[in-house]
Amino acid sequence: MGIVNVTPDSFSDGGRFATTEAAVAHGMLLVGQGADLLDIGGESTRPGAVRPVVGDELDRVVPVIRELVAAGAVVSVDTMRAEVAAAALEAGAVVVNDVSGGLADPAILDVVAASGATYVAMHWRAHADRMRDFSDYEPDGVVASVRRELGERLAAAEAAGIPRERIVLDPGLGFAKTPTHNWELLRALDELAALGCPLLVGASRKSFLGTLLSDDDGPRSVDEREHAHAALVALLASQGVDYLRVHDVRATRDALAVVAAMEDL
Repeated sequence: MGIVNVTPDSFSDGGRFATTEAAVAHGMLLVGQGADLLDIGGESTRPGAVRPVVGDELDRVVPVIRELVAAGAVVSVDTMRAEVAAAALEAGAVVVNDVSGGLADPAILDVVAASGATYVAMHWRAHADRMRDFSDYEPDGVVASVRRELGERLAAAEAAGIPRERIVLDPGLGFAKTPTHNWELLRALDELAALGCPLLVGASRKSFLGTLLSDDDGPRSVDEREHAHAALVALLASQGVDYLRVHDVRATRDALAVVAAMEDL
């Protein structure tokens, strides 16, 4: 899943693809590098981000989705809003990637249920401007808590009429989670897979990789985390993770080619 942020303030590439023309060109570049799916987002969810008004989000994503679909791309919309999801699906998107798992706008579940689209439900506790206040996972610990809370979102999606075979779950790395929490979840993905749905993991360029690679100058910068991410991609692929949400499609494809070659030995 190649990331196309049509935003001015995303943590990795905010502003680089903020126009329709730039976003479409970047999306087609990612397709050429081997992306199976393009995830188009018009709202930054980096820690501390302020939500755009719904009209701005619509203006950012709908024209990009329409043009990419016309060019032959398979498209997902990254949104927490039912109105945006409905417009994106009408424009040709086939997946709704909801980082709130239906908590931010429960009506999004009804929109997806009526559409036949695939639904990605991520583990989430609060919006970006407050999520750091919700990183306490005691007494059960982060793995048990995320499994339980994702299970609740799965049940809500099914109750809304989305069949389990159209639901993908995401542990939500970095969302109300410390670096230690992220590593604990990555080591326990089999426990989340036991919920019975495919898993999507989005670790690309996230701050816990920068923290891992810290030196005397502090955490590694966003643009210098890809080598660590490629190593993680190889490990995730060997563990059978179903979907990877990434910025650098070429580096990810290279890592997957190595895994495939090793498995053929």
